[in-house]
Amino acid sequence: MQGDQGQTLPLYIWLTGILLLAALAFFAFAQGAAVRGTTQTAADAAALAAAQQARDDLITALGDGVTEGDDWLAWLDGELPEVTSAGAAAQELAAANEATVIAGPQPSEARGYHGYRVEVRSIGTVGDSVIPGTETMRAEAAATAVIEPLCDYDPDADPEEPVELDCDGQVVEIDPDDFDPDVLPDPTTMFSVYLAE
Repeated sequence: MQGDQGQTLPLYIWLTGILLLAALAFFAFAQGAAVRGTTQTAADAAALAAAQQARDDLITALGDGVTEGDDWLAWLDGELPEVTSAGAAAQELAAANEATVIAGPQPSEARGYHGYRVEVRSIGTVGDSVIPGTETMRAEAAATAVIEPLCDYDPDADPEEPVELDCDGQVVEIDPDDFDPDVLPDPTTMFSVYLAE
């Protein structure tokens, strides 16, 4: 009888070791999931920051277009400005979420609207675990945010004549000959920014 008990002891030790190894592996996967989640949050924040900055730059370009006699109505359709500080805004928000921008913000289109796609990589690694190589693994994620125009106007409108805009229920008249930038509604009333992917 004592011999039987002695033979079960190595079996218990072996099973305990297997369970401990499985628990450590599960912990490594949980660490990886946490890093991926944080990195996706960073990508979302960076894409939104890029699109919001572009929206602000779009309002400036719209005002400049009205005063300079350009076809400023094109800006109301969400056309992206060529010069924007979207990159700096994206990097700032990515860094605030423990990541760095590795691609973008790239102008893109999603759901029929212009926007920006940003790819980020986590600054931190998954960390040490029983799975080899995790101490150097970093998570990567991508997100796209779009700028949706909210202002309606007569499609036959002449940009050199007064134009009435209906921006999400707020009616504004823009007269290129007597333009005051303060007459423009808040950027959030003219353009909506949200994640598309």
